[in-house]
Amino acid sequence: MSNFADYLIRDGVISREQLAEAQTLAKQTRGNLSDQLIRLGYATGEEVMQAMAKEHGLEFVDLDRLTIDASVVEIVPESVARENVILPIEKSEGSLRIAVSDPQDLDTFEKLRFILNRKVDLALAPRDKILEAINRHYGQIEGESADSMLQEFTDTAIDFTETAQESASSTSDVVDEHSAPVVRLVHLMISEAVQLRASDIHVEPFEQRVRIRYRIDGHLVERDSPPRRLLGAIISRIKILSKLDIAERRRPQDGRIKVSGGGKEMDLRVSIIPTNHGQSAVLRLLDKDNIKVGTRQLGLSERMYHQFETLMRRPNGIILVTGPTGSGKTTTLYAALNELNRPDRKIITAEDPVEYYLAGINQVEVRHSIGLDFARIIRSMLRQAPNVILVGEMRDMETASMGIQASLTGHLVFSTLHTNDAPSAVTRLIDMGVPGYLVASSVISVLAQRLVRVVCGKCKQPYKPLPAELEAASIPPELAATGTFMKGKGCNFCQKRGYRGRIGIYEMMMITAKIRELIFAGASAPQIRNAAVSEGMITLYRDGIDKVMRGITTLEEVFRVAKKSEDDVVCLARPATKGTNK
Repeated sequence: MSNFADYLIRDGVISREQLAEAQTLAKQTRGNLSDQLIRLGYATGEEVMQAMAKEHGLEFVDLDRLTIDASVVEIVPESVARENVILPIEKSEGSLRIAVSDPQDLDTFEKLRFILNRKVDLALAPRDKILEAINRHYGQIEGESADSMLQEFTDTAIDFTETAQESASSTSDVVDEHSAPVVRLVHLMISEAVQLRASDIHVEPFEQRVRIRYRIDGHLVERDSPPRRLLGAIISRIKILSKLDIAERRRPQDGRIKVSGGGKEMDLRVSIIPTNHGQSAVLRLLDKDNIKVGTRQLGLSERMYHQFETLMRRPNGIILVTGPTGSGKTTTLYAALNELNRPDRKIITAEDPVEYYLAGINQVEVRHSIGLDFARIIRSMLRQAPNVILVGEMRDMETASMGIQASLTGHLVFSTLHTNDAPSAVTRLIDMGVPGYLVASSVISVLAQRLVRVVCGKCKQPYKPLPAELEAASIPPELAATGTFMKGKGCNFCQKRGYRGRIGIYEMMMITAKIRELIFAGASAPQIRNAAVSEGMITLYRDGIDKVMRGITTLEEVFRVAKKSEDDVVCLARPATKGTNK
């Protein structure tokens, strides 16, 4: 047993059973034990690093709270810091203290002593935090960001419209040669978006300007606008990177870009459409780290988590995840597949498109141009004898029927629907033309979800809601007295927003005998909802309020994504309800 694991057990972070599971997984995947503990959600990166610091007698440093002088950062060249994932944090007479993530990388430390001609002292910090800090500190010294570069373009009169005109008959080399500053701008734009944890980059043309926005934690944030004359060059550069036809400006186009940014390999899904004022581009950043989360980290309440774990052990049936676009359905489904992905199970997915590539899982992409749609893929995949099937979306009668047939023939099927709540999923399938008796006999659970922003962990402080706010939320004063309300003050860690990261709020409807009877009888969504609530279903709104009272998010965030119903008002008013969400 590794010494750092001893410390984790001693501190009550993990149990011996969890350690044994992580060791088995590390042996199967030939990976690190620490990585598997983090992936399974049994320990955070900080907890693992603190245990390693104890093992090696080193200090653990929180880089988010540490103020590092620019003169210290300048001692180590940026290329050396990035290549070795290290950060100088403090200097003294003849020595330099650096933050590292691997205390056993002795070759690197010897190399640094030789390059810097100084004694090197070590401190430990998680790898991702070191990379974030490198981006933060070296970016400040170089003074180069997308915004500062846009200012350069605004101050100069260089005309790049020729690039767009020439692009129809030119090669990518010509575009690079004539638009080197634009190449740098697009690269900086992507790097900055990665550093700010953005999920999308929007390049939108208007009559007088081009607007660039990043979507961070679900909210669009505007950056400095480039001059209108740069539109053609920016779009041409994005098209070249994603191997699209730069001469085509009348039709929508879709492509992919593979980039390295912030020490990560990332995929960008590119969508370009023609608008009144030129071509508009959206680059969706697909961070593979987002799909490494376990089901424990999704934000499910303890009760829902155990229900979901039980469902995943079922040999057959359909588990539906519902919600609008951008509500985290893909992350939830991939978290489930990651947990089910074992050598003794065969998993096949049908997706449109395949956003993330998962090792050990057979993924098939829908291609309508050759007639390869969801129904045809499902029909073919059943001949491959899978245990688990994921259908990207049940969007029509044929796809839904094939998914139901797969579940009835002994397969566990995961899929998504676009509905506002869990009970509506049942009526939506029936509206598609699927008979009620088939829905009732195949669907075993429906999980509806939304994403809310999490109060920043570095600047959060206790907050007392006004009586009017509590009344609007239907939270009785006696219930509010038991809660711990928090709000973010705004700091550098959260870019002064008071929020950092997102978490799901959920409602899970189990298909019980009573609900099955209602589906057979052709009951409406409100009737099914009332029955589910009477049997203990926690609604989206109540799960959100529970997270507000635990200081995880705020009332404003819950109001933004979830609607309060009469059932919620009644349930919140009952004293016994206080413990049901936990």
